[in-house]
Amino acid sequence: MKELKTEIILNASPESVWKVLTDFQKYSQWNPFIVKIEGELKLNSFLSTSLKSKDKLMSFRPKVTRLEEGRAFEWLGQAFLGTFKGRHYFVLEPLAEGKTKLVHGEQFSGLLSGLVLRMIGEETLQNFQQMNKALQAEVEKSFVS
Repeated sequence: MKELKTEIILNASPESVWKVLTDFQKYSQWNPFIVKIEGELKLNSFLSTSLKSKDKLMSFRPKVTRLEEGRAFEWLGQAFLGTFKGRHYFVLEPLAEGKTKLVHGEQFSGLLSGLVLRMIGEETLQNFQQMNKALQAEVEKSFVS
């Protein structure tokens, strides 16, 4: 299994971060990477998701595989008849002074995971980092006075 992992400190409480992170209807307003999510954030539900990378739009239907209210959620997406799987995750860790550490990443598995990561790994990591910074700006704009 291979993994891409990012972290960022947000100047907002985990509750505030969770509110923005799970408000899928507003993703198109602030998120440069995951531009659309439709569906109910519920364990074992399927989401309709669109990602934008270098002006290319990719859509898929991942399954929600972890949901801890106010703390974490993840989904599992598959491609190429299951030969490439991605477990995308968001984990919120409370810090002192009302701050939050966001751990955002994806674990890749399947027969084609090495090949696909060599092709898109660096670009995907940059997209995660851009999303993290956009989330930081959105959360701090909305919840910090």
